[in-house]
Amino acid sequence: MVLFAVLVWHLVVALAAGLLGRRMGRSVLLLGALAPAVALAASVALTGGALEGEVLRTSLAWVPGMDLTIELALDGFALLFWWVISGIGVLVMLYASRYFGQRDDLGRFTALLVTFAGAMLLLTSSDNVLGLFVAWELTSITSYLLIGFEDDKAAARSSALQALLVTGAGGLALLGGLVLLAQAAGTYQLSALLEAAPGGVAAEVGLALVLLGAMTKSAQVPFHFWLPGAMSAPTPVSAYLHSATMVKAGIYLLARFAPAFAPEVAWWTPTLLAVGGVTMLLGGYRALHATDLKALLAYGTVSQLGFIVLLVGHGDPEMLFAGVAVLVAHALFKATLFLSVGVVDHQAHTRDLRRLDGVGRALPVTAVAATIATASMAGVIPLLGFVSKEAALEAAIHLDSGTVLVAALITVGSVLTTAYGIRFVWGAFLRKPAGSHPEPVTAADVPAPKRSFEAPAALLAGLTVVLGPLLAPVDALVSLGATSLEPAADEFHLLLWHGFGPSLYLSLTALAGGYLLYRLPRLVTAAGRVTSRAPDMLDVYAAALRGLNRSADRTVSVVQPGSLPVYLGIILLTAVVLPLPMLLSAGAPQIAEFADSPIQVVVVGLVMAAALGAALVRRRLSAVLLLGGVGFSVAVLFVLQGAPDLALTQLLVETLSLGIFVLVLRRLPEEFEASTWRFGNGLRVAVSATVGVFVAGFALIAAGGRTGGTNAAEFLARAEPDGGGKNVVNVILTDFRALDTLGEITVLLVAAIGVVAIVRGGRDDDQGVDLEPPTAGDPASGDPASGDPTAGDPASGDPTAGDPAAADVPEEVAR
Repeated sequence: MVLFAVLVWHLVVALAAGLLGRRMGRSVLLLGALAPAVALAASVALTGGALEGEVLRTSLAWVPGMDLTIELALDGFALLFWWVISGIGVLVMLYASRYFGQRDDLGRFTALLVTFAGAMLLLTSSDNVLGLFVAWELTSITSYLLIGFEDDKAAARSSALQALLVTGAGGLALLGGLVLLAQAAGTYQLSALLEAAPGGVAAEVGLALVLLGAMTKSAQVPFHFWLPGAMSAPTPVSAYLHSATMVKAGIYLLARFAPAFAPEVAWWTPTLLAVGGVTMLLGGYRALHATDLKALLAYGTVSQLGFIVLLVGHGDPEMLFAGVAVLVAHALFKATLFLSVGVVDHQAHTRDLRRLDGVGRALPVTAVAATIATASMAGVIPLLGFVSKEAALEAAIHLDSGTVLVAALITVGSVLTTAYGIRFVWGAFLRKPAGSHPEPVTAADVPAPKRSFEAPAALLAGLTVVLGPLLAPVDALVSLGATSLEPAADEFHLLLWHGFGPSLYLSLTALAGGYLLYRLPRLVTAAGRVTSRAPDMLDVYAAALRGLNRSADRTVSVVQPGSLPVYLGIILLTAVVLPLPMLLSAGAPQIAEFADSPIQVVVVGLVMAAALGAALVRRRLSAVLLLGGVGFSVAVLFVLQGAPDLALTQLLVETLSLGIFVLVLRRLPEEFEASTWRFGNGLRVAVSATVGVFVAGFALIAAGGRTGGTNAAEFLARAEPDGGGKNVVNVILTDFRALDTLGEITVLLVAAIGVVAIVRGGRDDDQGVDLEPPTAGDPASGDPASGDPTAGDPASGDPTAGDPAAADVPEEVAR
């Protein structure tokens, strides 16, 4: 139960942070750090058993009647993710406690971040595909809330919505794929599904949907555009979600599925090589053009994710081993870089690399940490990034086929990585030529940060340095993770030095080529002029939203014209047309007896006369009384059929309804307004007659088609022993059909709330409340012409006022 205890602990901490946030201030982030700290301690404690081949499994009955259970399994690969999620999570929480100032919403922020961490732990340890999907969607929702945390900014709101739409659509595809695969395999247990590796058309369609879901989550082309937009989130969110954890969820899924399906499905490996390769090159290229430091790192993350997808998706054991190694190295150096940018932005109040002029002298610790992380990302010996990249090149060289293509992709991607890495260090910390920007920010303008603020980035950079030469711990974890996915990966290990050979020469070529590319900015600019003519995926996304909004407007204008008769006519005709073929196939109804007694005929006649009168009279009160007559007549029918309790209920309901109607009629005109329908009264009569004949025929056929007995005897027999009551009707309502009763009560409650709102609204009208919209020139309108000093000012309450980012957000995206 250790796994469940860790997950429940995250829930407890999240609830505590949400409740105590206002009282604790920034200290609530330290409370939040307790959640990943416990997960880290659990990871450390469980590593020994995992190294000996143990897989910790546990399950908890969720819905026993439907055989639904929450199944968790912590193998080596899941444990590796637990290390990354919890270890970096602790540092990010500590960092955030220094990043934020005093504000009232830090409790909510902490609760969301802790909830996200728990969801990632659940995702990586779930051994049930439905549980995995629930955790997957929970990460999407919490990511949406965290990206849009500063919801007073239009850019944050639109970026959050963009991320939610892309990853949410991918989540739906994932659900469909997992269900298809589970049905084909005959099991919803993930480990059993992967062991069975079902084939066939349905399984391959499901596999394609799973791949689509993973691509959206891990920002692969053509879904890569949401990740740079997510940089509107606070830097701790970017460092945690969008570099180390959430974007790795898709990679986690691909790594799980690749060993089982890559050898069997012909299109799997070529597809992932193409997607990963294109994403790696496109992300690196776009990073060369970014001027915002976080955007540069975001595109770099896209590139690195493509690199990892290329490795883990191939299916080759050595490529898989190298992909796991790159995954670990990337988590360390990219989290360091994002935390470093947060320090720069916090102290210099800008992330524009064109404005930052030599601020490294004011931030020496951050500058050194970021430089080390950049060197690791570029693959400089002896850092951990170099070790992992050498493993990737060695794996590419040893492939049976496609060696040249894969090695070339990795090398070209490394060239781009080196170039934008140098550009990052130069833009963030080094001196610029005099006059390069009209508003430079120099070291003199940047106050020194607290050491505790810089410590998390420095610690991660130190691990990147130490774990390069001292490979034993990280090699053990990487081997453990890769071997749990593919036992054949057990023969591979990380090495600092592979000797003089092709992999080393390719690494040196990448470093030299990246420096040369950095020194040729005109070449990058010229390439940008050519590629700018191609459609950007963000533009495609905005165009898709515009088209969706236009289609929705046109559809609503047709199916929702605002006419109540049209709505009722469509609903009634639909209710007739759909079941009509089955009704006709049943043949003529068998009527055993027309009526039990003459009095029934008389009462039914009264019901029909009252109903017809209610439809024809012009005065509202007369219609209400006739409608009440229908109800009271039905109550008489209940008495005639021997159901006095139902008759009493009907009488009470009708009496109460009449009273409510009379109260409402006081505020309405005495007579109905004469209204004409453009389709004519003849069509109204035809629709009414059709529905009446259909309902009557349906009732007769249903009553005459009964082949078995009723449930009455069973209800009578089970009422007292199962329900504990002798009043069968009450037992049915409160026990046998409790959920139906709850639904009916809910409907009544909602209706009551609506009635209260209408009554209060009417009272406000009586008190002279002006319901007309303010006009231009009125101070309440916010119009600048009114002379209101707050008009157009961010402090006035308009979240987009004065926000320059809002001008860049398409209207459809902002909506």
